[in-house]
Amino acid sequence: MKIRGLLLLLLAPWLEASEVRLAVASNAEAAFAALAERFEAAHDVRVILVSGSTGRHHAQIVNGAPFDLLFAADAETPERLHASGHATASGTYAYGVLVLWSPQPGLIDRDGEILRTRTFRRLAYANPAVAPYGKAAEEVMIAMDLLDVLRPRLVRGSSIGQTAHFVSSGAADLGFIALSQIQKPEGSAIPGSLWFPPAGSHAPLEQKWALLNDTPSARAFLTFLTTPEARKLLEGYGYTLPEYDAPDPG
Repeated sequence: MKIRGLLLLLLAPWLEASEVRLAVASNAEAAFAALAERFEAAHDVRVILVSGSTGRHHAQIVNGAPFDLLFAADAETPERLHASGHATASGTYAYGVLVLWSPQPGLIDRDGEILRTRTFRRLAYANPAVAPYGKAAEEVMIAMDLLDVLRPRLVRGSSIGQTAHFVSSGAADLGFIALSQIQKPEGSAIPGSLWFPPAGSHAPLEQKWALLNDTPSARAFLTFLTTPEARKLLEGYGYTLPEYDAPDPG
């Protein structure tokens, strides 16, 4: 902790009146908005946060979008950016949790049998071509041998953010979303009803960061993520954190 504090102290002259630009996966928007607020309160750095699907962020970055850091919904995208020279480092910052959720209490049973009984009109999930949580949702439906059966009732969101909006607005009765979108650090009860797909029904949702522009502000934000305050906040949003303590940009 002393080393981290010294690092931030040494960086302070370069951080004055600067900014850090974050591309953040939609599932992590609320968590990173809270992280950004706390980071700004402790540093003279403005955080510019742009949320969206990881696939869309990847396309923007390779086409020159001026982001400093990417916080993706998967592990593959940061690794691809690192391999292609668009990023100088990458690492895991969290593991996400997929849930089937409805704002209607009692609609979803604890075993997810509603997917088999099909007592609903519309089921939302994110586009699996660009959204890792959508890919995970599709894997769950395939594991249950239900994808073709459910296809006429499926509604695709362009991101997990739009998918959650479909469900919360009533455009879909239920949907596969990220736990982080409905769980808050304050510990308040999650509204409605939900089901956690069993382990093994989809690939782990390992979420990685990529350092795109190696600036003191970007490194300071990565260092901030190692602090107990930041880690507790991420856990409060339902994420599981890596066992090691630091996203180290090298």
